Amino acid sequence: MDKDNRDDITFAKLSDLKLPVTFRISQLEGIRRPRSFVELIEQPELRFHGVQSSTLADLYVTCQLVADNKPLTIPFRTSFKAFKNTYTWNEWITLPVRYCDLPLSSQITFTVWDIGGPRTAVPVGGSTFRLFGKKWTLRRGKHRLLLWPGIEADGSVESTTPSKLEVRDEMGRLEKLVKKYERGDLPKSDWLDKMAFRKMEEIHAAETEKSENLFLYIDLPRFDFPVIFSELEANAVASTSTVLPTVTQTAPATPSIVASFTTDMSLWSVVDPDVSHENPVEDKHRRLVRSHRSSPYDRELKPNAKIRDELGVLLNYSPSHQLTSEEKDLIWKFRFYLARDKRGLTKFLKSVTWRDSSEVKQAVEELLPQWTEIDTDDALELLGPNTVDSRVRAFAVKQLSRADDEELLLYLLQLVQALKFESAASDQRSSRSTPSAISYDDSGLTDFLIARGVKNQILGNRLYWYLMVEVALEDRVMAKMYGRVVFKFMNKILEAENGSERRELMRRQGLMVDTLAKRARELRTSKDPRPKKIEKLRSFLADSKNGLSSMPPLPLPLNARFEITGIIAEKSSVFKSNLYPLLLYFQCSDGTEFPIIFKDGDDMRQDQLVIQLFTLMDRLLRKENLDLKLSPYDVLATGPLQGMAQFIPSKTIAAIVSDHGTLLNYLRANNPDEGSVGTSGVEPTVIDTFVRSCAGYCVVTYLLGVGDRHLDNLLLAPDGHFFHVDFGYILGRDPKPFPPPVKVCKEMVDGMGGAQSPHYARFKNFCFTAFTILRKSANLILNLVALMVDANIPDIKHRDVHEQIQEKFRLDLTEEEAIKHFEALLNETSYLTVVLDRIHDLAQYWRS
Repeated sequence: MDKDNRDDITFAKLSDLKLPVTFRISQLEGIRRPRSFVELIEQPELRFHGVQSSTLADLYVTCQLVADNKPLTIPFRTSFKAFKNTYTWNEWITLPVRYCDLPLSSQITFTVWDIGGPRTAVPVGGSTFRLFGKKWTLRRGKHRLLLWPGIEADGSVESTTPSKLEVRDEMGRLEKLVKKYERGDLPKSDWLDKMAFRKMEEIHAAETEKSENLFLYIDLPRFDFPVIFSELEANAVASTSTVLPTVTQTAPATPSIVASFTTDMSLWSVVDPDVSHENPVEDKHRRLVRSHRSSPYDRELKPNAKIRDELGVLLNYSPSHQLTSEEKDLIWKFRFYLARDKRGLTKFLKSVTWRDSSEVKQAVEELLPQWTEIDTDDALELLGPNTVDSRVRAFAVKQLSRADDEELLLYLLQLVQALKFESAASDQRSSRSTPSAISYDDSGLTDFLIARGVKNQILGNRLYWYLMVEVALEDRVMAKMYGRVVFKFMNKILEAENGSERRELMRRQGLMVDTLAKRARELRTSKDPRPKKIEKLRSFLADSKNGLSSMPPLPLPLNARFEITGIIAEKSSVFKSNLYPLLLYFQCSDGTEFPIIFKDGDDMRQDQLVIQLFTLMDRLLRKENLDLKLSPYDVLATGPLQGMAQFIPSKTIAAIVSDHGTLLNYLRANNPDEGSVGTSGVEPTVIDTFVRSCAGYCVVTYLLGVGDRHLDNLLLAPDGHFFHVDFGYILGRDPKPFPPPVKVCKEMVDGMGGAQSPHYARFKNFCFTAFTILRKSANLILNLVALMVDANIPDIKHRDVHEQIQEKFRLDLTEEEAIKHFEALLNETSYLTVVLDRIHDLAQYWRS
């Protein structure tokens, strides 16, 4: 390496140092005094110790590499040596560990041993030496280690035998100067240096004579440059065997597993303490760029065609897309122009620097009030956890107030969750004493939900139950906050017309649910056989003192549009599954019956969310005049571990196949039509319902990544309505290997008349149309799921939900490409076009 290049480099990285760890044990300094006669008389065995002999004792040194309280090597020892005048070993030790594999906490323990009698050794003293200095640099050169007399070296992180203590002796001071001299930090002068070193030897001898301390001297390699601690890149780790000792020793792990383990970036995280801080250079740049752009000229600024296209691309980004600083600057530049675009607000707010009070002031006080009305999906995004300023949240609430009650009911579940992100809910206001331009006032979301709930009884009934589940949460801080909302809601109802009657109806609903839950728990935990459970349930319901067989009219908690007057005991039953849910037939005041399933011991919040999203998707499809005969039955969680679902009289595909052979036979048995052409003797409307509902459920279960499908959770009603139940696995989670992305089983295709039939062709077209319609509302669905991150739903907690769903929509494709993509997925799951071993996988998948 030539001199010019050498001056350019100031340090080397530890990860590049592939050499083994090496050092030299040099000598022991200090006076070892023999034991006094008094000690020898008290402990006669001390006379065998080496220190008592007239010549120098046979001392040896053991050393071991340790880190984080664990040994990294076995102990090494110096070879036997007969000492003449001084204890000098001058022995190099090489450890079987490379420098690049050393952890930052690496230490070497040194213990000097003496003879303690026949076949025994006693420690003269021990010392623990850290391999890295304060500034993460590898230590080099000569070191003097203080020995702690009579004990072994302690290699723990907080060692009791550190090699360095502030021993203020003359020798220590001089040795520091020698180190500086060797490093080249002191000017060299031959004649003066010789005199200085001679004088130092004299001082050394005098110091040793009077010192009580023992010192062990070691030499470490002197590299050309300081070596700074740095870890290996993940892919480089795969080549080292020492990094993964457990894998290599305990089991012959396949190289591919080790390689994937070390290269999978999600398993490794590098902590960067400055990651949350703004880059000061970028910050200055932003202030300069934006200060020039806050002139009156900005208000009239119009983008040219090229920039208009660029802005169009930015506005089409999904809600989870992170904007770059350049993109933020572009949006800020044309903020006044974008104020007339309803899609622009969420992107503009992401471009505001919220710690810059002048920017916040302009954004919230000037631009926000003049922004055009935004769509519901954007309003929901603004109510998420990332919006802190209450004025922005209040703007979103104002936009939501335009929605009618029907639409609001679709988003109510998420809006109740959004209360968790209100600044009043998080008691951080006390810690927000720093002056800031951000407003932490109340956004009015609570008052808005309460006002609408008071006005509309059906909406109010749902709101009441959603709040009751949150009040029962383990998180007491949140439960208390929701408790305050319930209290406010009840008071507002009292002020309204017939308020006390409405409160009484809600109280009675709660009482009925508690009674049923208690009974369901008793039946579930009792050891009775199922017939006995059914008998006990019926006698309990029929008993008039329980007040369930007949009651004054009461809105059904599951669906307040229905008014119930009692439960029909003789029709009610207990299901066979391991939680023994109850089947209850409610008598309605209009003479109809409403069967429900009541579950205790099961968290129904995930099912509730899936059904709510199915209902929303059904509404979006109908808006575009596509009726896919979806039957999203009502589900309501009445507590964290209980709830009810509407029961639709139907049979599982497994039961139909065992009773009727095929789905067509089942439909024909219920709806025969001998004269029909091309529908295999089944009434044409029934086949049409079957084809449409199969297509609808194919698309909606694909988009939500519903897993664990088998012939026991696919159901078919006698009128041809096909539907799914039981949503324990969503967003791509599946307990079975190789799940097909689109859930179409052989029995469904056969029910349409086979893959070559015109009905199957219609089924595919319905799928494509539904997929393209729902892609247009991708942001709405994404935002609704994102608002549920804190809702204690197992498949959403701590997961990147946005990415899971976004992947399904394939927003990067054109409409035509998206249809082709969906067709490819359909063909992949179609049992006719699949290679034989895949058929076996699919056949296994559909077994329960």
